[in-house]
Amino acid sequence: MRRADLADGAIAGAVGSTALNVVSYLDIVLRARPASSTPEETVDRLARIAHVDLGSGAPAANRRSGLGALVGYGLGIAAGVGFALYARGRRQPLPMATGVLGAGVMTMTDGSITALGISDPRTWRRADWISDIVPHLAYGLVAAATWNRLRRPRRRDR
Repeated sequence: MRRADLADGAIAGAVGSTALNVVSYLDIVLRARPASSTPEETVDRLARIAHVDLGSGAPAANRRSGLGALVGYGLGIAAGVGFALYARGRRQPLPMATGVLGAGVMTMTDGSITALGISDPRTWRRADWISDIVPHLAYGLVAAATWNRLRRPRRRDR
Protein backbone atom coordinates (compact mmCIF):
# COMPACT_ATOMS: atom_id res chain seq x y z
CA MET A 1 0.00 0.00 0.00
CA ARG A 2 1.41 3.35 -1.03
CA ARG A 3 1.07 6.42 1.17
CA ALA A 4 -0.48 8.20 -1.80
CA ASP A 5 -3.31 5.63 -1.79
CA LEU A 6 -4.00 6.35 1.89
CA ALA A 7 -3.94 10.09 1.17
CA ASP A 8 -6.37 9.57 -1.70
CA GLY A 9 -8.64 7.61 0.65
CA ALA A 10 -8.52 10.50 3.12
CA ILE A 11 -9.37 12.94 0.33
CA ALA A 12 -12.26 10.77 -0.85
CA GLY A 13 -13.53 10.57 2.75
CA ALA A 14 -13.32 14.34 3.20
CA VAL A 15 -15.16 15.00 -0.07
CA GLY A 16 -17.78 12.42 0.91
CA SER A 17 -18.19 14.10 4.30
CA THR A 18 -18.82 17.40 2.56
CA ALA A 19 -21.53 15.76 0.44
CA LEU A 20 -23.10 14.22 3.55
CA ASN A 21 -23.23 17.64 5.21
CA VAL A 22 -24.69 19.34 2.12
CA VAL A 23 -27.47 16.73 1.86
CA SER A 24 -28.14 16.99 5.61
CA TYR A 25 -28.40 20.79 5.45
CA LEU A 26 -30.68 20.57 2.40
CA ASP A 27 -32.92 18.25 4.43
CA ILE A 28 -32.98 20.84 7.23
CA VAL A 29 -33.98 23.54 4.73
CA LEU A 30 -36.60 21.50 2.86
CA ARG A 31 -38.31 20.03 5.92
CA ALA A 32 -37.64 23.01 8.20
CA ARG A 33 -36.39 20.60 10.84
CA PRO A 34 -33.88 21.48 13.54
CA ALA A 35 -30.26 20.40 13.23
CA SER A 36 -29.38 17.19 15.05
CA SER A 37 -27.96 17.53 18.54
CA THR A 38 -26.29 14.12 18.23
CA PRO A 39 -22.79 15.44 17.33
CA GLU A 40 -22.75 17.72 20.38
CA GLU A 41 -24.10 14.95 22.62
CA THR A 42 -21.38 12.63 21.30
CA VAL A 43 -18.67 15.16 22.12
CA ASP A 44 -20.17 15.75 25.55
CA ARG A 45 -20.23 12.00 26.30
CA LEU A 46 -16.67 11.48 24.98
CA ALA A 47 -15.40 14.44 27.00
CA ARG A 48 -16.90 12.97 30.17
CA ILE A 49 -15.38 9.55 29.44
CA ALA A 50 -11.97 11.15 28.81
CA HIS A 51 -12.32 13.47 31.84
CA VAL A 52 -11.93 16.55 29.63
CA ASP A 53 -13.55 19.76 30.86
CA LEU A 54 -15.08 21.72 27.98
CA GLY A 55 -15.95 24.61 30.28
CA SER A 56 -19.44 25.93 30.91
CA GLY A 57 -22.05 28.09 29.28
CA ALA A 58 -21.65 29.47 25.76
CA PRO A 59 -17.92 28.60 25.43
CA ALA A 60 -18.64 24.93 26.21
CA ALA A 61 -21.57 24.89 23.77
CA ASN A 62 -19.37 26.40 21.07
CA ARG A 63 -16.66 23.80 21.74
CA ARG A 64 -19.21 20.98 21.53
CA SER A 65 -20.53 22.36 18.25
CA GLY A 66 -17.09 22.71 16.68
CA LEU A 67 -15.83 19.38 17.98
CA GLY A 68 -19.02 17.64 16.85
CA ALA A 69 -18.39 18.72 13.26
CA LEU A 70 -14.73 17.72 13.50
CA VAL A 71 -15.62 14.27 14.85
CA GLY A 72 -17.94 13.81 11.87
CA TYR A 73 -15.22 14.75 9.42
CA GLY A 74 -12.77 12.52 11.29
CA LEU A 75 -15.10 9.52 10.95
CA GLY A 76 -15.63 10.25 7.26
CA ILE A 77 -11.91 10.58 6.58
CA ALA A 78 -11.16 7.42 8.57
CA ALA A 79 -13.76 5.52 6.52
CA GLY A 80 -12.07 6.75 3.33
CA VAL A 81 -8.68 5.54 4.56
CA GLY A 82 -10.24 2.21 5.53
CA PHE A 83 -11.69 1.93 2.05
CA ALA A 84 -8.26 2.65 0.54
CA LEU A 85 -6.86 -0.29 2.51
CA TYR A 86 -9.72 -2.48 1.30
CA ALA A 87 -9.39 -1.37 -2.34
CA ARG A 88 -5.60 -1.79 -2.39
CA GLY A 89 -5.14 1.20 -4.65
CA ARG A 90 -7.48 -0.06 -7.37
CA ARG A 91 -10.59 1.49 -8.87
CA GLN A 92 -13.79 -0.17 -7.68
CA PRO A 93 -17.19 -0.63 -9.31
CA LEU A 94 -19.16 2.47 -8.38
CA PRO A 95 -22.33 0.76 -7.07
CA MET A 96 -20.34 -1.63 -4.85
CA ALA A 97 -18.01 1.10 -3.59
CA THR A 98 -20.97 3.40 -2.89
CA GLY A 99 -22.60 0.71 -0.76
CA VAL A 100 -19.42 -0.23 1.09
CA LEU A 101 -18.50 3.37 1.88
CA GLY A 102 -22.04 4.54 2.69
CA ALA A 103 -22.87 1.54 4.87
CA GLY A 104 -19.43 1.62 6.45
CA VAL A 105 -19.57 5.22 7.58
CA MET A 106 -23.21 4.82 8.65
CA THR A 107 -22.27 1.81 10.75
CA MET A 108 -19.41 3.77 12.33
CA THR A 109 -21.60 6.74 13.24
CA ASP A 110 -24.73 4.85 14.28
CA GLY A 111 -22.65 2.27 16.13
CA SER A 112 -20.85 5.03 18.03
CA ILE A 113 -24.02 6.78 19.17
CA THR A 114 -25.53 3.45 20.14
CA ALA A 115 -22.45 2.36 22.11
CA LEU A 116 -22.37 5.74 23.87
CA GLY A 117 -26.06 5.44 24.79
CA ILE A 118 -27.03 8.57 22.86
CA SER A 119 -29.61 6.95 20.60
CA ASP A 120 -31.07 3.55 19.85
CA PRO A 121 -31.67 3.00 16.13
CA ARG A 122 -34.15 0.22 16.99
CA THR A 123 -36.55 2.94 18.13
CA TRP A 124 -36.24 5.13 15.03
CA ARG A 125 -39.21 5.88 12.80
CA ARG A 126 -39.16 5.60 9.01
CA ALA A 127 -38.46 9.34 8.63
CA ASP A 128 -35.50 9.01 11.04
CA TRP A 129 -34.03 6.18 8.97
CA ILE A 130 -34.48 8.11 5.71
CA SER A 131 -32.81 11.15 7.28
CA ASP A 132 -29.89 8.88 8.18
CA ILE A 133 -29.62 6.72 5.06
CA VAL A 134 -29.87 9.39 2.35
CA PRO A 135 -26.91 11.52 3.53
CA HIS A 136 -24.81 8.39 4.09
CA LEU A 137 -25.59 7.20 0.57
CA ALA A 138 -24.52 10.63 -0.70
CA TYR A 139 -21.29 10.18 1.27
CA GLY A 140 -20.78 6.75 -0.29
CA LEU A 141 -21.47 7.85 -3.85
CA VAL A 142 -19.30 10.97 -3.73
CA ALA A 143 -16.45 9.28 -1.83
CA ALA A 144 -16.49 6.32 -4.25
CA ALA A 145 -16.56 8.58 -7.31
CA THR A 146 -13.71 10.65 -5.87
CA TRP A 147 -11.67 7.51 -5.11
CA ASN A 148 -12.14 6.22 -8.66
CA ARG A 149 -11.37 9.64 -10.14
CA LEU A 150 -8.07 9.73 -8.24
CA ARG A 151 -7.08 6.28 -9.58
CA ARG A 152 -5.22 6.12 -12.83
CA PRO A 153 -7.20 4.37 -15.54
CA ARG A 154 -5.86 1.00 -16.63
CA ARG A 155 -3.71 1.00 -19.74
CA ARG A 156 -5.31 -0.77 -22.64
CA ASP A 157 -3.26 -3.19 -24.65
CA ARG A 158 -2.92 -2.15 -28.24
